[in-house]
Amino acid sequence: MTFEQIKENDSQYIMNTYGRFPVALVKGKGATAWDINEKEYIDFTSGIGVNCLGYSDDGWTKAVSEQAGKLQHISNLYYNPLQTELAEKLCKITSFSKVFFANSGAEANECAIKLARKYSFEKYSKERTVIVTLENSFHGRTVTTLSATGQDVFHNYFFPFTEGFRFAKANDMESVKAKVDNDTCAVMIELIQGEGGVNPLDKAFVAQLAEYCKENELLLIIDEVQTGAGRTGTFYCYEQFGINPDIVTSAKGIGGGLPMGICLCNEKLKDVMTPGTHGTTYGGNPVACAGALEVLKRVANEEFLKEVSIKGDYIRYKLSKMKGVAEIRGMGLMIGIVLEKDNAKEVATKCVENGLLVLTAKNLIRFLPPLNISKEEIEKGLAIFERTIL
Repeated sequence: MTFEQIKENDSQYIMNTYGRFPVALVKGKGATAWDINEKEYIDFTSGIGVNCLGYSDDGWTKAVSEQAGKLQHISNLYYNPLQTELAEKLCKITSFSKVFFANSGAEANECAIKLARKYSFEKYSKERTVIVTLENSFHGRTVTTLSATGQDVFHNYFFPFTEGFRFAKANDMESVKAKVDNDTCAVMIELIQGEGGVNPLDKAFVAQLAEYCKENELLLIIDEVQTGAGRTGTFYCYEQFGINPDIVTSAKGIGGGLPMGICLCNEKLKDVMTPGTHGTTYGGNPVACAGALEVLKRVANEEFLKEVSIKGDYIRYKLSKMKGVAEIRGMGLMIGIVLEKDNAKEVATKCVENGLLVLTAKNLIRFLPPLNISKEEIEKGLAIFERTIL
């Protein structure tokens, strides 16, 4: 098929929910991809932070292929050795007590919301259900996680939205306190607001918030769907903020390219969920678990994570020397770039034309490259980016 045929079929048969760039990718290796016309691209997106080990990684491909040849799926009515192995490793790496496996970040956040509300229902009262999130946050695209998202643009069309969410200003403890009352059960935050514009929270605010939640018996939920699995230079971003949340959610990079969402909880929440209160058909699928185990083996490693930080620092340094760059945000290999011309969408399209794949968030260019991206790929991608923004 030609690109035009693919584009025509897409338009005819697929719901128009994505603003696609004019490229059809067919293969890749590392942080390099090729389209149907064999044009080469350096990929600074990794599938929006999913392909943490890049395209067609040898170890990940072997683990997934071998498992697919043994057992591709079983229901969660049976014990799954790969699932229990992955759960043990995750809990030991993070010091959390138990995990629920889902298929996406939105599902992981749904689990966190249900977990917080059931805990408060049983310990306090059925009225204690409200969760405070932050303005400019993003927690998913289900009706409930859209309700938890602190951006008005998402609160349309799909009425009635799920009740029980209030929005406080980021980095403003007085705003948080003003939203909390006797019906509040939890506070849910992203440590770096990815879709909101790659905005890291102030460490002093996060420390105060964690202490406030502890003093007022509020659960602290950290949404690490985008920041988790090594993206910011530690396995989870909360490690760099010196806090111990009650619940952490994760997805994207944890599966290395297959659908995987996880919800981790601490000791006091480990027995809240019981048979019938939550579940999933595909969560913890054997093939997805095989991919996640390979990710853990590689990423949950001090030297690997150190390299993530070094690469991120290097990219930020190179960006700081480029004409046309007004501001750089983020941590590790989660990078947001404000352009002097404020033309992120135009630049992102031109980058594709020039052989570089990038993302946007609000009015920024966003980089989420594979965590194991090579120095050569970094240099080639940055050279294209510099030429494009001039």
